[in-house]
Amino acid sequence: MEYRDDTSAAQYRSSPWKDGLGRASIRSAQLLLLIAALVVSVYALIQVRLLVIPLLLALILAAAISPLVNMLRRKGWPGALATAFAFLLLLGVLGGVVTGIVFAVRGQFDELVSRANEGFDQVYEFIRTGPLPVDDAQIQEARQALVDFATSATAGSTALSGLTAAGTFITGVLLMAVILFFFLKDGDRIWAFMLRGFKGERLRKARLVGFRSLEVLGGYVRGTAIIALVDSVFIGLALFILGVPLALPLAVIVFVGAFVPLVGATVAGALAALVALVANGPFVALMVILAVVVVNQLEGNFLQPVVMGRSLSIHPLVILLALTAGTILAGIIGAILSVPVAAVAWAAIKVWTGEDNPGLDAREPGSDGPDADAVDADAADSNVGDP
Repeated sequence: MEYRDDTSAAQYRSSPWKDGLGRASIRSAQLLLLIAALVVSVYALIQVRLLVIPLLLALILAAAISPLVNMLRRKGWPGALATAFAFLLLLGVLGGVVTGIVFAVRGQFDELVSRANEGFDQVYEFIRTGPLPVDDAQIQEARQALVDFATSATAGSTALSGLTAAGTFITGVLLMAVILFFFLKDGDRIWAFMLRGFKGERLRKARLVGFRSLEVLGGYVRGTAIIALVDSVFIGLALFILGVPLALPLAVIVFVGAFVPLVGATVAGALAALVALVANGPFVALMVILAVVVVNQLEGNFLQPVVMGRSLSIHPLVILLALTAGTILAGIIGAILSVPVAAVAWAAIKVWTGEDNPGLDAREPGSDGPDADAVDADAADSNVGDP
């Protein structure tokens, strides 16, 4: 018996999978398997994007409006009435914003496109004939690459272009409205159903994940809306003072662009500068660029930390990577959704790894930890994301 044990131990130690290369091979195989599972999952989600995108939009909007529902319930409103009021209020606000954007841009859209093209042509001519050693073929190649991307299958087959068809778009909007209503009405029950397989500490962590996700999504939407409004007002005011034409539609574009972090406001500011270059000359265009830079710096250094708080506590490089991946997978809609999804994923990782779990230790019997009570209370009251 001892001989066989010694022989087995020797064979175990001499196994090719037990040395450094063997362990690295096992880890590599596991990593490749995880990547394959991730690719298959992303591919499957893309195939049902007409369901996934309305679901994500409804979840984000529900997280933003759920504090109002909870406040109305605490004031004695019946649950159904509070849900219906918040739901109709949100739909009215969204409808008003979309209608205002359409009316502000539609009448001057052709002129805006024409001015932007003229400004681009002027910049192109300056680069082509200027002191910079840039070959005309290189400029044409870069321009054609941008055009090819805008008209390629990558951009043309995304969820955004799919939803531009009238029937598909209406279906997506109606589906989002229905999902949003049920999230507001029964979000706590939905989340409790999803957590039925968790027990003990895992259940407590899962509840905290839901609470943090709701907090991050709601804070992100409300904070982004405030930042977008401030950016559009101040940049639009600067355009009006400088006498730049099309100031109103440009301010609207700044408002919409602010929902795409890092690059949205920059692209909108570049468009405003191109219009100013054509209509007012290079000096005013330079002043427009300066105004955009100043507003963005003030927003990034002072306003965003206040209104966002912990909602977007991820590194700018992660935001950029998420934006790129979201744009490739789902166009503009993907760019808008990628950052809050990445923020929620990071918040969930921090909770699950123990970096952000203030209530877990305090939840033991006999403990009176305030964080635990707050998490339990918020989880019980929440309409979206927590039982």
